[in-house]
Amino acid sequence: MSKPEIIKADQDEVLDIELEEDFLQANRHMAELNRRSFDRHHVKVIDFMGSIGAGKTSIIERLSECLKDKYRMGVIAGDTATSIDAERVAKHGVLSLQINTGRECHLDAPLVRKASKRLLREGVNLILIENVGNLICPAEFPLGAHMRVVVVSVTEGEYMIKKKGDIFRSAEVGIINKKDMAGPMAVDVDGLVKDALAANPKMKVIVTSTRTGEGIKELVAALGL
Repeated sequence: MSKPEIIKADQDEVLDIELEEDFLQANRHMAELNRRSFDRHHVKVIDFMGSIGAGKTSIIERLSECLKDKYRMGVIAGDTATSIDAERVAKHGVLSLQINTGRECHLDAPLVRKASKRLLREGVNLILIENVGNLICPAEFPLGAHMRVVVVSVTEGEYMIKKKGDIFRSAEVGIINKKDMAGPMAVDVDGLVKDALAANPKMKVIVTSTRTGEGIKELVAALGL
């Protein structure tokens, strides 16, 4: 009997794994420092995650309109290159900062720490973070937020939640957005709600339409705002 072939990892492959774990651990540590800073300044922070086009910016715009007279709000918008999202929110009279990550598909705790320091100096007591459009990477990178929210839309199809359950397990609130498009897209909204609860039974799931405003009051309540 011939001996089985032995495949050994190259040194650079082992190093990549070690560096990745070190980086994740460093991010978790920084996230803890962020949380302590937020608590010390009595600031509530909410991290919104979701794909490009799910409606994260539109939801934050709706929340800004509802809450800007109740809170001193600040918004951190994450994107790989543009400042479009921060500009949209700023039009509602809300202090907005843009983080450009270059090729990175998520925000990380050090970047949020840098941006949040500027907002804290302005005396904000509520920070909404719009993460980079992605349903995979942000789940592994906590930012120190008090609550994580994941946004999907009916336009992403009926299997989106089943395929990306991990990010739902990392969040406290799930949003099924663009309900007004459910008919044209032939998507069962109730089915998406069931999928979200199957992924995370402890999650609060809110169905919204930023176009009509449906579900926004319920979302405010779910966020404890």
